[in-house]
Amino acid sequence: MAGADGETAAGRVLAALPDWGNVTSQLNAEVAKRMGVALSDLDCLHALNQHGPATAAELAKHVGLTSGSVSRMIDRLDAAGCVQRVRDPGDRRKVLIEPTTEGLDRIGAYYTGLADCTRDELADFTDAELAVVLRFIERVRDTTAGELARLRAAAPDSRR
Repeated sequence: MAGADGETAAGRVLAALPDWGNVTSQLNAEVAKRMGVALSDLDCLHALNQHGPATAAELAKHVGLTSGSVSRMIDRLDAAGCVQRVRDPGDRRKVLIEPTTEGLDRIGAYYTGLADCTRDELADFTDAELAVVLRFIERVRDTTAGELARLRAAAPDSRR
């Protein structure tokens, strides 16, 4: 359905997404700077928080880094007190990377205000509305992941 200015609701949503993505990227970059880590390090902490302890190879897949880059990332996060290396209880030959309580607390402190505000904003929506929002977020996440995989598999842009 078109709005007063002739723009569709879908068009307005599509137009709003880049600004949301940009401000989120800027927030994450500021948090990384304040923690003294790289932006990809925050992605690693998020993956560990969401999925639990992981091997370096698993983390490389989660954050899209090479094995050498992920090793340096783990070293930075370890030096910052955000992760620790532990033996895999199921296979003592493997080393798992797990977040430390200190690391999760440090990163969480930066996002507490945003989480509180977002929780307050979500309270204005019905469960049915939130189900639609969640369905949209999950679809866009999956579509974005598919596009990322496609771009990574494609030949580099020759216009560089």
